[in-house]
Amino acid sequence: MRLPKMPYYRFVVMMVAFFCLMSIFSNYTIMNFAFICMKNDMQGAVQGENGTLQSIYDYTSTEKAQLIWAVAIGTIIGTIPYNWMYVRYGAKNVFLSAGIISLISTSCTPFAAANNYILLLVIRLIQGIAYAADFAVIGIICVKWAPHDEVAFFVSVLTVFSPFATVITTAVTGFLCTSSFGWRSSFYVHSVAGAVCFILWYIVYSDNPLSHSSVTSKELANIQKGKSAAHFDQKRQIPYWKMVTNSALVCTWFNAFMDLSMSIMIITYSPIYFNTVLEFPIEQTAFIIGVTNFAQLPFKFGAAFISDRITSINPKAKMLIFNTISCGIVSILFGGLGFISKDQKWIAMFLLIAVNCLMSTNCAGFYQCGRHVSQQFADVVIAAIQFCKCLALFFVPAIVAATVTDESDRYQWSHAFLVMSGLLLVANFSAYFFFTDQPAEFTKTHEPQEFQSMKDEKL
Repeated sequence: MRLPKMPYYRFVVMMVAFFCLMSIFSNYTIMNFAFICMKNDMQGAVQGENGTLQSIYDYTSTEKAQLIWAVAIGTIIGTIPYNWMYVRYGAKNVFLSAGIISLISTSCTPFAAANNYILLLVIRLIQGIAYAADFAVIGIICVKWAPHDEVAFFVSVLTVFSPFATVITTAVTGFLCTSSFGWRSSFYVHSVAGAVCFILWYIVYSDNPLSHSSVTSKELANIQKGKSAAHFDQKRQIPYWKMVTNSALVCTWFNAFMDLSMSIMIITYSPIYFNTVLEFPIEQTAFIIGVTNFAQLPFKFGAAFISDRITSINPKAKMLIFNTISCGIVSILFGGLGFISKDQKWIAMFLLIAVNCLMSTNCAGFYQCGRHVSQQFADVVIAAIQFCKCLALFFVPAIVAATVTDESDRYQWSHAFLVMSGLLLVANFSAYFFFTDQPAEFTKTHEPQEFQSMKDEKL
C-alpha cells in the first residue's frame, strides 16, 4: 500500500512501533496479573492431599517462577537469531514474524493452561522467543528514523511501552477476570489487538527512510543530519568484540541490567505484593499499578527534552545526573518499600509511584551513554540491553525464590527489596568512573560517494 507524503512521517513510524512493542510485551505479562484470578477458577479442579478440591491453576511459587523463567529462556534463545535477522534482512518482516508468533502463542495459552503444565511452559517459551525481537527494533528505529536531536525522545517513547502495556493489561485483565467473560478472554482480546497493530506495522514501516514515498525531502534532511552511510548500511560489519570489551558499554549494560531487574521486580511481583501483603483488593491493585505507570510519563518526556534540547549542560553531566536519579535515588526508595506495614499501605503506593517516576528518566541516563559511545551501532547496544533483560528474567525470580517462601510475609519481601536496591546502587556508582559521551574508535568510518549521491537525489 502506497501512503501519501506526510511532513512528520517518522512519528507515525514511531507510534506504530510503540503499539507493536506494547502488544508483544502485554502478551507475555498477562499471566502476571491473571495468576491472582486463575487460582480461584475451580473448573477442572482436582482433589488435594488433604481431601479438598484444589484449582489446577493455583500454581506454587516454584511453578510461577518456572513460567517466568520459560519466557527468559525463550528470549535468550531468540535474541541472537533475531538480531542476526535484523542485520541481514531489516526490521519490517522480521519484527512482523515476532508479532505473529506472539499473538498465536497468546491465544493458545488458556488451552495449554487447562490441559498440560509442560505445554504451558512451551507456550511461554515461544512467547519469550517473540519478545526477543523487541529491544533490537527500538535501536533500529532510533538509528534509521530519529534525528540526532530527537534520539532521547524516540528512546523515551519507545521504551515506555512496558509501563503503558502494564497499565492496559492490568486494567483489561482485572476487568475481564472479575466479569462473566473470565480470565481466558483477556488472552483472546490481547491476541486480536496484536493482530491489528502488526497489520499497521506492515503497512507503514520501511527499513530505509531514503526510499520511502511518504517521507518529504525536508523531513529526510532532518533525519539525515549528522549521520553517515554507516547508519543506513544493511551490510555493515559489527565489531562485537570491540563492543563487549569497551568499558563504557559494559558499564551501560550493568546499569541497564539492574534497572531492568528492578522494573521486572515491580511489574511481576508488585500485583502479588500489594494484593497479598498490603491487602489491596484485586480491582484496587489494578488501579494502583495503572496510576504508578501513568504517573511516570511527565518525568520520562521531561528527561528526554532536557537531554535532547538543553545544550548548555555537558552531555556527560546530563547522563550522570539522570542515571543517578533513575538508579541511585530509586535504589534507596525501593529499599524502603519493604518496611512499610499494611496500616500505612497508601504510603507504599506513593513510594511505588515515586520509584516508577524516577526510573523513567533512564532514557537520558545509561541509554544516552550507550548511544554516544556506539553511534551507528546503537541498535546493537540496545539489543544487548534486551539480553540483559533476559538475564534479569532469571535473576529476579531467583532472588525472590531465595528470599520469599511465604508471599504474605512482608519481612521476607523486604530482604528481596534490599538485595535489589543494593545492587542497583553499586551500578549507579560505577557510572561515575566509566560513562563517557565520546564515540568509540570502532564507530569511525568514511561515507562512500554513492550514499551522498543518493541523499542529494532524494533532496
